[in-house]
Amino acid sequence: MKVVQLHESAFAPKGNWTRAQTILAFHFYCQTQFGQLHSRNRKIIELAAVIGRTPSALAMKCVNIASLDPAIRESGRTGLSNASVLDREIWEEFHGNWEGLVEQAEALLQRVGLSQLSQANDDELNDMDFTGEMRVVLVKRRIKQDFFRRSVLSSYSGKCCISGVSDSRFLVASHIVAWKDDVTIRLNPANGLCLSVIHDKAFDKNLFSLTDDHRIILSKQLQETNDQFLRDVFWKLNDTTIELPEKFVPEPEFLARHRKKMLAN
Repeated sequence: MKVVQLHESAFAPKGNWTRAQTILAFHFYCQTQFGQLHSRNRKIIELAAVIGRTPSALAMKCVNIASLDPAIRESGRTGLSNASVLDREIWEEFHGNWEGLVEQAEALLQRVGLSQLSQANDDELNDMDFTGEMRVVLVKRRIKQDFFRRSVLSSYSGKCCISGVSDSRFLVASHIVAWKDDVTIRLNPANGLCLSVIHDKAFDKNLFSLTDDHRIILSKQLQETNDQFLRDVFWKLNDTTIELPEKFVPEPEFLARHRKKMLAN
């Protein structure tokens, strides 16, 4: 992983975009719905102000980055198609190093005063007697989990890909390959599905899975259940297709690994 080197020109307002600016633009893109990549977005205005670019320039950069996303291209929304060599380098680098993206972005955000680490004010953490070092570890983990959640939910436009539920209180960024099973893809948005709490629980327990072309397949346990509620909720879903995300489509390899576990039960 490349170390972020900050020079005086790291957040230059003119000229070519720097590595630091591009990392933060990509980090923002991952967590933002395509339709919100415009200069009127309050979060774009806020980020642009601290990295030395205009809201219009940041919005344009995010759309250029979006043009590299296969899912965006296949949807017909090709963006401005002006992705730079650096955009492509950042895209390739961090698709194999999602934790590195979050860590480097967080380090940069600390430098410009937008750090989640310094702003963390979690009541659950405040009510528990952690040492300073342990608290930092827990907050860093929370930052990574929050990145994954925002990236997955934004990819699915804030809706469960099965039921269409859009109330965020009932939505989970569900890992396809479980968090504990593979450190290397924990934060990869293509390892996530936006699911309602009941569908997330069933998916986590390997009660249903997905084919490579995103059709739902029920486990033998669900097919044979005598529970009327579960029949009503799940039987009608068999062989139906989930709503695909606008970016970060689930990787077939990850689906195959989940499917294998379901079939083994």
